[in-house]
Amino acid sequence: MELAISLLEKYSKAGPRYTSYPTAPYFTEAFGEKEWLGEINTTQGLGRDLSLYVHVPFCDTLCYYCGCNMVATHDYSKADTYLGYLFQEIDRVAALTAPDRQAKQVHWGGGTPTFLKPADIRRLFQHLASRFNIAPDAEISCELDPRELSREHIAALAESGFNRVSMGVQDLDETVQKAVNRVQPEALIRQVFNWLREAGFESINIDLMVGLPHQSVESFTPTLDKIVELGPDRLAVFNYAHVPWMKKHQKLILESDLPDLTTKLALQKLIMERLAAEGYVYIGMDHFAKADDEIVKAQKAKTLYRNFQGYTTNRNCDIYAFGVSAISQTEDVYVQNAKNLAEYQRRIGSGGLATERGLRISRDDKIRREAISNIMCDLELDKAKFGVEWEIDFDTFFADALPELQELAADGLVCLEPGVIKVTETGRIFLRNIAMPFDAYLRQQSVEIKPRYSKTL
Repeated sequence: MELAISLLEKYSKAGPRYTSYPTAPYFTEAFGEKEWLGEINTTQGLGRDLSLYVHVPFCDTLCYYCGCNMVATHDYSKADTYLGYLFQEIDRVAALTAPDRQAKQVHWGGGTPTFLKPADIRRLFQHLASRFNIAPDAEISCELDPRELSREHIAALAESGFNRVSMGVQDLDETVQKAVNRVQPEALIRQVFNWLREAGFESINIDLMVGLPHQSVESFTPTLDKIVELGPDRLAVFNYAHVPWMKKHQKLILESDLPDLTTKLALQKLIMERLAAEGYVYIGMDHFAKADDEIVKAQKAKTLYRNFQGYTTNRNCDIYAFGVSAISQTEDVYVQNAKNLAEYQRRIGSGGLATERGLRISRDDKIRREAISNIMCDLELDKAKFGVEWEIDFDTFFADALPELQELAADGLVCLEPGVIKVTETGRIFLRNIAMPFDAYLRQQSVEIKPRYSKTL
């Protein structure tokens, strides 16, 4: 893979991550609880499965790089209180859900779900499982923070039925850890990883992050070597998104300490070459997996999908999401719960749902969403097949995207074969940029809505 600093300079610009299309800034309060209740009621007999997401926002400490909706606290009573509201929300949605609908996927995110005590992990999962029909072969996953994690937490997850975990590591270099307020020794990471294997977890993902303060090839190489030695089944090597205008605590990170583009280029080359040499396949959007992993197989079979939980093999699912800031999705609708903890609890306490804003998407949105999904999941787009499926002439419908695609091709990021757009090996690093020409909202000059996104690289 050939990378040049000129490409990073050109394409390192603000853009969406496309966990949805349209992206979340375009959700509106005009689509609220009443509309979401109507959508739930009218989508019960369509033959779609469920994906259940639970957001646990609490963390023991604040990591300065964090871009999640979280609450740093040592007061466990806040979690106790939160669970009470969470159970009410689960009950209200479950009461509207056809009992024969199976949940093929369950995911807990945060924050840190393992902030919960082991007994509460069991209690929350049992409550969810008693209200929804969770498939025997469901993918059940949880995000972990190795700090403050005990063997009892892992036992609670295993006994509840979790079969996938994702552990946040970010970097093992002590200087970097101190700069982002996330200190966790290598010995701790190894201990937790071994506990997970001993408990029977056959799918372990490790999250790393590049672009953090003081990172360099010299400092990150030992981290990569040690993580590869552990042998996780999947790796997510995220680019740090510095968005202090959205996350005020990121101002605690000095921009002068962040690596420059030359260093970022060198880090990207290191990661791609090192992980490829170890047999990991680059899926795209920072995600790697072993060659026999189901997401690698799904990508080859063109059945991979992308949503708010990242890459998934469960495409034909409606997402029912619970907790503060959680985003639910059907084929036609996105809705998001209140992002403020107190407001979330107030809405649930009033006897309703916590829906704060949402969007019913148009046919144009669906066509563009599918094109973006093809690029990000299949790494190619068959224009003729796509045109037949959506009853459009591809080049006419996407006329505004073609000049940008030509430019991407000239830079070696895509290959414009007759009738097919293919992402090149180099282009896999630039998937966000390749998707952007298909985004009609980026061309709008709205006075009311001016989203600010993180940089693509």
